[in-house]
Amino acid sequence: MVFNTALAGYQEVLTDPSYAGQIVTMTYPHIGNYGVNAEDLESAKPQVAGYVVREASKVHSSWRSKGGLPEWLDEQGIVGISGLDTRALTRHLRTHGAKRGAISTRLLEPDALVAVARGSRSMIGADLAREVTCAEPYRVLGSSDALRPFRVVAYDFGMKRNIGKMLAEAGCEVTVVPATTSAADALALKPEGIFLSNGPGDPEPCRYAIEATKAFLEKLPVFGICLGHQILGLACGGKTYKLKFGHRGANHPVKQLGTDTIEITSQNHGFSVDPKLFEKPEFIQTHVNLNDGTNEGFRHRELPIMSVQYHPEASPGPHDSHYLFKDFVALMAARR
Repeated sequence: MVFNTALAGYQEVLTDPSYAGQIVTMTYPHIGNYGVNAEDLESAKPQVAGYVVREASKVHSSWRSKGGLPEWLDEQGIVGISGLDTRALTRHLRTHGAKRGAISTRLLEPDALVAVARGSRSMIGADLAREVTCAEPYRVLGSSDALRPFRVVAYDFGMKRNIGKMLAEAGCEVTVVPATTSAADALALKPEGIFLSNGPGDPEPCRYAIEATKAFLEKLPVFGICLGHQILGLACGGKTYKLKFGHRGANHPVKQLGTDTIEITSQNHGFSVDPKLFEKPEFIQTHVNLNDGTNEGFRHRELPIMSVQYHPEASPGPHDSHYLFKDFVALMAARR
């Protein structure tokens, strides 16, 4: 059970693969007023295990709406519940940390539901990237005016659709590959850069991804987001740890240390890179979270490696973080 502080974007939350296996509660009390549509999906289907809101709007009003949120969740087989004091629930999760939870329309005895919740798997040690990744490689063609698009291999650990669009708009021709793709198979595609995507679960069990990333570090530019950021940190010799209640929402302030500028960011993660990694002189911490001081980004002083913990493709600023895709392209351009 986790909470999200965004005021809007509920459809993106519901379909973000990084939420796989989690019940999400929204702190904003009124959800569903602008309905649902096919354009705002971040994956082919809802990924959450359950959804909790204070009030689910029975009326949806938007020129883009193709239906109501409660009806859509019912069609998709996602259990939801409304009428709860979600702010009290959020305060409980903030005080005691993210908890295992259960929602049921069939099993109604509290003790039985507690047993179900306690029997569910922990996020610690959970390799969920294998469960949400694509089954086969696919391509996202560049939509820019670049005469020679940069060839990028993107590892799908739970990759959001808009990431592929943003890479394409930046001048990349993207081949998305399953999470367990070996470094040799990825290099056989002759990429000019490697992208490590967002995704759910604990990064440490993803040994296949960590080992593949190690093979890229001195060969190609590498860009990681969210889980990809954590996997890159582990590949560089760092460690990760579980946050008490995580960062989830569209309004998290992050400071870019090189410029002292503040970005309003979208976030969805329950783990963080241990800042001890930046005691090594070759690594630079580039971004920090202004709410709790946790790491939000790093680079290597010599190698073309960059990553951020937040989601630049989610556009909460709305354009605060788009420069990161241009920076990745610049790293590839410098090696042509």
